[in-house]
Amino acid sequence: MEVGSVVGARSTWAPAVRNGDRGQDRALPRRVRCRAAVMPPSVRTVSIPFADLKERGRDLSGKIEEGLGPDGLGIISISGVPDFPALRRTLLHLAPKVANLPEDVKKELEDPDSRYNFGWSHGKEKLESGKLDTFKGSYYANPILDVPTADDVLVSRYPSYCRPNIWPADHLPELEIAFKALGKLMLEVGLMLARHCDLYVMQHGVGPYDGESLEQTISRSRCHKGRLLYYFPRQFSTQKEDGDSVSSWCGWHTDHGSLTGLTCGLFMKNSVEVPCPDSAAGLYIRTRDDRVVKVTFGEDELAYQIGETTEILSRGRLCATPHCVQAPSGVNASNVERSTFAMFMQPDWNETLNFPSEIPYHQELIPPNGALTFGEYSERLVNKYYQGKT
Repeated sequence: MEVGSVVGARSTWAPAVRNGDRGQDRALPRRVRCRAAVMPPSVRTVSIPFADLKERGRDLSGKIEEGLGPDGLGIISISGVPDFPALRRTLLHLAPKVANLPEDVKKELEDPDSRYNFGWSHGKEKLESGKLDTFKGSYYANPILDVPTADDVLVSRYPSYCRPNIWPADHLPELEIAFKALGKLMLEVGLMLARHCDLYVMQHGVGPYDGESLEQTISRSRCHKGRLLYYFPRQFSTQKEDGDSVSSWCGWHTDHGSLTGLTCGLFMKNSVEVPCPDSAAGLYIRTRDDRVVKVTFGEDELAYQIGETTEILSRGRLCATPHCVQAPSGVNASNVERSTFAMFMQPDWNETLNFPSEIPYHQELIPPNGALTFGEYSERLVNKYYQGKT
């Protein structure tokens, strides 16, 4: 899971009716066995130069619509972000160091009370097959606030967001510094993108939001969460595994937050950076017209994907899309490890989502009055995907 403030804020969000969320409550995207069939086409993300993005009054509506609109892939990339390449490499090189800490140290870094949404997590999340995912490990933290709230009631109610960060201060102190530096930069750039998304949505007759714009919703939230991901090296085998499909590394899902920042993955073998060992490996997206495409962006670019709540807020003008990650395969992929980082930007836990009765996803989670705070919604999803209960 992934996963300034206004207390008691209420948003009047009404989603456009569509099929899709985390890819679980509708028919799952069909598995595509890329090496046994035709390789899905590879598509480059729509890219915006950072110099253009930081101009608040610049009209980027064409780019926003192409990348994030109803006919887009739900992802866009930003090029030329100052300091990003160095911050990316610094943090991603720390991922295998976290994964290789002594087992007793990693145990101390786990936080089961948060459903493993803070600190170290490995083998707690389920794959599409229902098996526990041991292919990757994660390190979760809020890069903006070490202690989101001191209210014990909120900490108990929303542990996935309100519990304090855990850092390996005695064993890997550089992790906290690198994690926060990259996370804060990705939030800053994400807020710039959010402003241009708001302008695009308003051009299409949705808004102004009176304090409920995407930019303002993200900026006042205390819920942001970074996830440092490490994919363990795997031995080469000619035997096909059950997960040897397009979703073999990360199953089909749609992010339920507002905006997800992504770095390009960094591959290493024997502690040395190597190119991706398999052209079929990487990020796949299911398009609005039910096609699967492989999506690429440069290693020095920041990518951002739309989440469910932004689709809700924008009345469907900005669209979230199901996506997954395929692992590299073949002899060249043997003993290759991969690291990447995701920054989940989302509403505050007390923002209220109003779902219409005909909402097609997670219907079993929505109460009769159709209203849940983002915190309540998220906790129910965490329960569902980690414990398999609602």
